[in-house]
Amino acid sequence: MYTITKEFHFSASHQLTDLPSDHQCARLHGHNYVVVVELRSATLNQFGFVRDYQELGELKTYIDEHLDHRHLNEVFESEAVTAEFLAKHLFDWCKQRFAETTAVRVSETPKTWAEYRPS
Repeated sequence: MYTITKEFHFSASHQLTDLPSDHQCARLHGHNYVVVVELRSATLNQFGFVRDYQELGELKTYIDEHLDHRHLNEVFESEAVTAEFLAKHLFDWCKQRFAETTAVRVSETPKTWAEYRPS
C-alpha cells in the first residue's frame, strides 16, 4: 500500500460556547491550524503517483477562500467547531474530490491533534 500526505496551514478563530463559562475554550480565541490529508492506494497511476500533489492544491484554495482568517463558528453556523469537527469536514470535502483519501488530521496547537479516519 502506498501512502502520501500533504500539509496545509491556516489561521482562524472559534469559540466553544457550550463549555462552562470558566473553560478557556469558551472564550473567543484563535489557532494556527495545521491540516494533514492522507491518501492511499495499492497501485500507482501512469505517472507513478498515488495522486499528483499539484491536484491537492484544490484543498489549499478551499482553505484559503473559506477558512483562513475567518471566525469558524460563523463559517459553519455551529457552536462546536472543534478540531474533530474540522477533521471530519475536511475529510468529507477531500473524499468527494480525491477517492484515495483515507484520513485527515487537524492540529490546533503543536502538541494536539485530532484525526478523522473512517473504520
